Amino acid sequence: MRRFPTVFIVVALAFGLPALANASDNNIDKVNGSVQVDPGQQVGDVSTVNGAVRIAAGATVRKASTVNGSVTLGDKAQASELGTVNGAITLGRDSRVSGEVSAVNGHIQLATGADVGGKLDNVNGGIELDAAHVAGGIRTVSGDIDVGANSRVEGGILVDKQTGWFHFNGRAPLVVIGPHAVVQGTLEFKREVVLKVSDSAQIGPVKGATVVKFSGANP
Repeated sequence: MRRFPTVFIVVALAFGLPALANASDNNIDKVNGSVQVDPGQQVGDVSTVNGAVRIAAGATVRKASTVNGSVTLGDKAQASELGTVNGAITLGRDSRVSGEVSAVNGHIQLATGADVGGKLDNVNGGIELDAAHVAGGIRTVSGDIDVGANSRVEGGILVDKQTGWFHFNGRAPLVVIGPHAVVQGTLEFKREVVLKVSDSAQIGPVKGATVVKFSGANP
């Protein structure tokens, strides 16, 4: 989260300038419009303001970021980092992000086989894993978390307290750890949550919440 201001101040400085593509280092920078990276294409950094970033199946980018738009990483596509302010992030089947995936006010969803090497981080919006892997832990403030069946998370889970302008949601987030899922590291909750854990899941130490066990596919 601490890197967001620097990244998006740079993007915001481009606001009002004409759209451009920097061919010298294969970057794509755009304002007021969406960006499409075609299947199998390899590019550098991709960014826009007021538009979506769509990275098609099998494509490779470095960083992909937007303000007021979604980021979609297609099946088997790869990136080093994904970020958005006011938009969702979706990772397709068997996609790979080597670093952090960060959203402010946006849903994050990982399809089967998706792999994130860094942290999965948002403020407000659900986080869903479907038999996916996150190596750097999960953090949210107000979003529900669903670590779906057969998912694996290293680095624990943190639901942070609401402070400053983030203090906008009084509902207790729902955190579900599904069947045969594994969460290594501490599950720490600095605000009230509802924590439901499958009786076939494996989790680390829990701080700040009471575990409610369930059996079957869903709580």
